Amino acid sequence: MENYTMEGRTYRYYGQEAPLYPFGYGLSYTTFCYRDLVLSPSVLPVCANLTVSVVLENTGLRDSEEVVQLYLRWEQSSVPVPRWQLVAFRRVAVLAGREAKLSFQVLAEQRAVWVQDWRLEPGTFTLFAGGQQPGQKTRAPSEVLSAQFSVTGTARPLHGC
Repeated sequence: MENYTMEGRTYRYYGQEAPLYPFGYGLSYTTFCYRDLVLSPSVLPVCANLTVSVVLENTGLRDSEEVVQLYLRWEQSSVPVPRWQLVAFRRVAVLAGREAKLSFQVLAEQRAVWVQDWRLEPGTFTLFAGGQQPGQKTRAPSEVLSAQFSVTGTARPLHGC
């Protein structure tokens, strides 16, 4: 095998074609509402971690669980990267009519790209939070919130942080 690129070989690199059953696809016995996605800080140094919080509300009539998923998208990268990358997830039980505020850490190493070694690059990123992948059309309603953040500084090897 001479071509090691993943383009066209896995759902993360298909381009605009959506997979039949995306990662995280599923149905629930209730409905959930996502709100108040907060990224802190919104501008961070190249080696810093990102803190994320989001509120998940069970707006249905049944107690249920939801798998909250966080995806990261590079707006510009020096090398090909996935459309988005799963960086965190958590299964949360929420009683009917109640809400839960969740906090996550997105580590700097989760933003690293492979350029002969793992490197951190400055730039603009979009973080998605929801019950499924961003941009998916499914029969089960699921909101996906998004917010952007910026990374400042100069590109450096991951081991240099």
